[in-house]
Amino acid sequence: MSVLELLAHGDGVSRSVAALLLAMSIASWVIILWKAWLLRGGTRDVLRSIAAFWQSSTLADAEQKLKAFDRATLVSPAVSAIRSVAAGEPAGTLGATVDRNQRLTRVLRDALHGALRRLQAGQILLATVGATAPFVGLLGTVWGIYGALTGIAGQTGGFTIDKVAGPVGEALIMTAFGLAVAIPAVLAYNVFGRVIGRIEAELEGFAHDLLGSFAAPPAPVAPPPARPMPV
Repeated sequence: MSVLELLAHGDGVSRSVAALLLAMSIASWVIILWKAWLLRGGTRDVLRSIAAFWQSSTLADAEQKLKAFDRATLVSPAVSAIRSVAAGEPAGTLGATVDRNQRLTRVLRDALHGALRRLQAGQILLATVGATAPFVGLLGTVWGIYGALTGIAGQTGGFTIDKVAGPVGEALIMTAFGLAVAIPAVLAYNVFGRVIGRIEAELEGFAHDLLGSFAAPPAPVAPPPARPMPV
C-alpha cells in the first residue's frame, strides 16, 4: 500500500497526524534553507568584516567596505550605531540629556541584540520539531495499530500472521515519518548552534572593542584643595 492509499484508508486521526508531520517538515526545511543562506559565510565573513572595519580610515569608509564582506548584515548595524552617536541626538529629546557614553552603550547593545535575534531566529522551531516529531509519529503508529487490531478482531476465520503483519506494518510508517521529520531538524539545530555561538562571541567582542575605542575619556578629577599649614 502506498502512502496515498494509506492516508485514503485512514481515519481522521491518522490524516491529522500525517498533516501535522507534513507541516512540521515544511516549516523546518524552510528554516533550514533560510538559515543556511544567512550563515553561508559563517564566522569567516564576520572576521573579515571586523578586520575591514579596523583597517578603514573613517566610519563612512568602513560602511562602504563592509558592504563587500558583511553579507548577512551582522556587523554593519554596530557601525551605523556609532555614526548615529557621532551625529548626536535631536534637541529636546530624552536621548539628548543622556551622557554620550551611555548613549553609545545603549545603541551598541541594541545593535548587538538585533543581530543576535536574527541569528537565533528559527532555532526554537527546529528544537521543537526535533523533540516532538517522533512522538507525533508514534501517536499515529499507536492509533494505526489500535485500528488494525480492532479490524482484525472483527474478521471471521482463522487467525494468521499475515492478517496482523500487513496492517501493523502500515501503521509503523507513521513512526518512520516522524523520525524523517525530526532527524534533519536536530542535525540542523546542532550545526547552526555551533556556528551561531562562534559568531555571537565575535560580535560581543567587537561591540566591547567599539565601546572602549569610541567612548569619551573620563573627566579629570580635580585635586582636593590644599589645607593651610598650621602656624
